[in-house]
Amino acid sequence: MLQVKNLVKHFDGIKAVDGVSFDVSKGECVALIGPNGAGKSTCFACIAGQYQPTSGQLVWEAQALNGLSPAARLQHGVARTFQVAQVFEALTASQNVQLAVQARQGRLAISAFKKLATQSPDTAHALLEKTGLATLADREVLSLPYGAKKRLELAVALAGNPRLLLLDEPAAGLAEQERMHLMQLVRGLATQGMAVLYTEHNMDAVDGVADRVLVLIEGVLAAQGSFEDISRDPTVRKRYLGEGLAHA
Repeated sequence: MLQVKNLVKHFDGIKAVDGVSFDVSKGECVALIGPNGAGKSTCFACIAGQYQPTSGQLVWEAQALNGLSPAARLQHGVARTFQVAQVFEALTASQNVQLAVQARQGRLAISAFKKLATQSPDTAHALLEKTGLATLADREVLSLPYGAKKRLELAVALAGNPRLLLLDEPAAGLAEQERMHLMQLVRGLATQGMAVLYTEHNMDAVDGVADRVLVLIEGVLAAQGSFEDISRDPTVRKRYLGEGLAHA
């Protein structure tokens, strides 16, 4: 279980996150949402290791995450993706995943770039197939459409064999059909037992996907529950979702 306990993050006196607490269990898919400036990106960055909290505790499987680098967190089964896909565009899709597998196994070195074709090809193929990229395995990433790059970044994250997956706006920049396919994949990962926490602006990537939704407003956890629960919350409707939400 991921435990976020009284998380606080200040920037020059500004309280971006102000005492946020929540849990994410294995097999659970949780969305973190809120208006611009609500603190969700800062909260996510603290959990992922990009920022160090001002105070509070971050615990995963009884391991304190405070002070651990993102690489160290990966060793404890915590992987992440970014709002803008972070992949090696000069390599093929397969080589990106193979490189990530080598890094996980601690065998990454300069010479690995020359020998990638022979490194863990079966594992890479399985991950590309899982993310719907098997037919694009040998394509140079630079030539791939953005939706494929987002799925490739997810395959790279999965190469780390995570038990907790942190996704920063996984549906950002994707067309509606691409969002639906990617979020079905994310939902499936949680169904298979992985703990998933993701930030998102697109409500169609939250409704029907997240088991639970956390709503941050002005750095405070304003509401949590199912999508139906938070869509009926008067504060959330007024400050974020709007009164015309179809689930009203």
